[in-house]
Amino acid sequence: MPNATRANRLWIGRASRHVVLPLDGVIQSSVARPTARAPKQVNVSNQAAMQVKLIDVASAPLEKLYAAFRTCYSSDTPIEIWEKIEAEKISHARVREFIGERLKTGHASPLEQVVFWFAIAGVSRSLSHQFVRHRIGISFEQQSQRYVKFKQDKLAFVLPQSWERAGLKDEFEHLLDETSGLYARALKAGIPAEDARFILPNAAPTNFHVMVNFAEMLHICDLRLCVRAQWEIRRMVALMRAEIKRALPELAIFLQPKCGENRMGYCDESLEDWQKCPLGKVRPHKASLFEMYNKHGSRKAQALGESEYRAVEDLEQL
Repeated sequence: MPNATRANRLWIGRASRHVVLPLDGVIQSSVARPTARAPKQVNVSNQAAMQVKLIDVASAPLEKLYAAFRTCYSSDTPIEIWEKIEAEKISHARVREFIGERLKTGHASPLEQVVFWFAIAGVSRSLSHQFVRHRIGISFEQQSQRYVKFKQDKLAFVLPQSWERAGLKDEFEHLLDETSGLYARALKAGIPAEDARFILPNAAPTNFHVMVNFAEMLHICDLRLCVRAQWEIRRMVALMRAEIKRALPELAIFLQPKCGENRMGYCDESLEDWQKCPLGKVRPHKASLFEMYNKHGSRKAQALGESEYRAVEDLEQL
């Protein structure tokens, strides 16, 4: 690609800061005791916190997105489109307006050409098992429990506040304290780290280096910003969104839970969950939409049968 022009320099989004957020759980250190005793207060001087930092954004992300969309809807070649961009024949305002119009149509494939890189630290293995379920448009590098031997005084754990509210914080910390001691003794006894890790719980923290495209980031926010997502991954994705918002506010407005006005605009979860959700006050439930259709539509909503499927299959055009 040609050297960056003034427009390129103006439109490139970069991240300059990272965010550390207090969790609905606290990552606490567990230090081994010489012998097993009654639960004691654990030394938590090694406290950690969830950290999320946007490392980089693919250069000229808005121009790339504009050119990708425009290639689909223009008789100009991609080279000609880029020449117009670099000659500043297309204003920044027009680029943003055009991208906004295209995003409303659901045309998603060009979004794969905008890529973000994140560094994430101090999240639990419970979270990581959920996070790696996202497979398309995202790449993970995760801290290994096989090759990393965790030092006894740095064996930290994520402690959800629900344990403290239930009055079981001391028991939780004592169990992790014992786990820390046993892990250290296993390594000292010559047990390989890849086998010693078998006793490490879901509460053990881990780190990620992540590359994700904008299309998948939208999907992640659809699911993980919803209040039905677990608190920890919801907090992490909220931080990822905040980082993108600082670098590319033009795109961050589309990073919402699936009920957001720039996504589906309504809740498709159960009616019971919708009634509990704080967003239920400003977002309709899918049942309400069907009720409106049944009340004001020309006919009642009904299940699709084989005749309807065949009609769609056989139709040449609308």
